[in-house]
Amino acid sequence: MTEQIVSPRTGFSRILPSLLLLLTVFGPISMDLYLPALPALTADLAAVTSVAQLTVTACLIGLAAGQLIAGPVSDRFGRRGILLIGVVMYVVTSALCAVSPTVELLIAARFVQGLAGGVGIVISQAAGRDIYAGGALIRFYGRLTVVGGFAAIIGPLLGGLLNTVIDWRGLFISLAVIGATILVIALWMFPETLPADRRTTGGFTHTVHDFRTLLCDRVFVGAVLNQGFLYAALFAYLAGSTFVLQDIYGLSPLGYALAFGLNSAGFMTFGYLAGRASERWSITGTLNTGILIAGAGALGLLASGLTAMPLWVVIASLFLLAGGVAISSPPATTLALVNYPQMAGTASSLLGMVRFGFGGIAAPLVGVAGALSILPLGVVTTVAVFLAGAAYLLLAHKHIPTAPAASGAAPSSSDLVE
Repeated sequence: MTEQIVSPRTGFSRILPSLLLLLTVFGPISMDLYLPALPALTADLAAVTSVAQLTVTACLIGLAAGQLIAGPVSDRFGRRGILLIGVVMYVVTSALCAVSPTVELLIAARFVQGLAGGVGIVISQAAGRDIYAGGALIRFYGRLTVVGGFAAIIGPLLGGLLNTVIDWRGLFISLAVIGATILVIALWMFPETLPADRRTTGGFTHTVHDFRTLLCDRVFVGAVLNQGFLYAALFAYLAGSTFVLQDIYGLSPLGYALAFGLNSAGFMTFGYLAGRASERWSITGTLNTGILIAGAGALGLLASGLTAMPLWVVIASLFLLAGGVAISSPPATTLALVNYPQMAGTASSLLGMVRFGFGGIAAPLVGVAGALSILPLGVVTTVAVFLAGAAYLLLAHKHIPTAPAASGAAPSSSDLVE
């Protein structure tokens, strides 16, 4: 059941939070639906593995850039109009992906598709900050993680099933249909969540000032860099797991989808538990736990690259890696946004840009040794999780709160200290 909105800025339908959760599917569904067909796409377009993986990288970079643009613009002009423009662009560019004749054109179309998809992601976070406060805000970000994990389950499973009857071009047509469905729902259900009197003014100069304010906040920077490096590990896993599980361990597209779905189920479960733990136990304790679990998974992948390991070890390592990232997401997102209700879109855009931007850089690195080696995946994920822990310790440790405020007014950093 959708929770009652606790912010004094009420008047919104109880259905609205469900729509905000739905908007989070743009990232995982754009990434995951066609992954089971990535080897076939590589062969069909006569591309090498590392170039084909740039279709993943281009989407990630587009998702990052789209959020960086949409966040500040939505702070100034409101959430609804920007969201509708982004969804329309997503539908059009998904169709363009489906008809791309070369891998180079597909990479370009994927970048624009990511730009459009980034709008939905940043609006879901920023609008959530518009309407939630206190403990409900933390629970909402936990649910964003849950829904993202659910979409990550449905994406490859649906992609694997569809790939038995349609090719990779048909999968992109499916993305266009999903986008069109979300557009219809948004037109009907999504009101403006940011009133005119709460919007920022001053144009580009004010936006630059907001960015400077955020980047001078050690808590914000620490939380954002932590998430950037953890999501770099996660997206390296997304880009590399299809080749590892299918080309090295011989799983079929459907078998890969089932294995991927198991790991995504862990992502969803851990994300839900992390939201509760952040609220009832400790924000920093939950974040620390996520880093350690992700580190265990990354080390398992590194060991699998150094010596032959059975399939279950690789799947368990991927499970721990995804679960650790999921545990970190609700507390880190809360820390990044809680003190900035007046610029939630801008703060969300920087968080999302770093998450997907770092992921876009890391994803192609897992293919440098071709499609028959796990070692690059193990090295990239281990280094990324190590840097995530370092960012937390160097920039945020002893500067961030350890427990949430009671539900009610939006908590500040001082409110959250145990």
